[in-house]
Amino acid sequence: MNATRNRFPAFWLCLLALISTADAASLSLDELLARPVAPHGVVFEIVDRDPRALDVALPWVKQASQRLKMRFPALPMALVSHGQEMFALQSTGRTDNPAVHQLAASLSRDGIPVHVCETYAGWRGIGAENFPEYIDVAPAGPTQIKNYEALDYVRLVVPKAAALKKR
Repeated sequence: MNATRNRFPAFWLCLLALISTADAASLSLDELLARPVAPHGVVFEIVDRDPRALDVALPWVKQASQRLKMRFPALPMALVSHGQEMFALQSTGRTDNPAVHQLAASLSRDGIPVHVCETYAGWRGIGAENFPEYIDVAPAGPTQIKNYEALDYVRLVVPKAAALKKR
């Protein structure tokens, strides 16, 4: 009962943060590329119910980050994954999801930190130790995005997997 009681406020705080993050203004990649001046930074947000979403979302992020770097060479970027898709980044998923892990590690090596949500992982009994070293386990995904926005990063919502698969 005590463990349930401790998770209850965290659930509502995370839900409130998620709702307020969803309401925040987000630009499209084309809008960002059309800007005459670089933003202070870009934070890519992936949140999807599809557990295989990273199969298409991470290649999209890689391509988008390359286009942004061509346009704004010194642009700092980060990635926050905080939906069902983030569980593919667990260490145990390296065998089932090698391309996803290679892309996540590549983004990290390119200076784009890859964050997942510890709160959401914790609800499923998964701890920070279950993710490889190239994944940063942030206390809460929506809060991590807010922290980047406080640094004047622009949030770029990655299209849902279903939409990317149709392209």
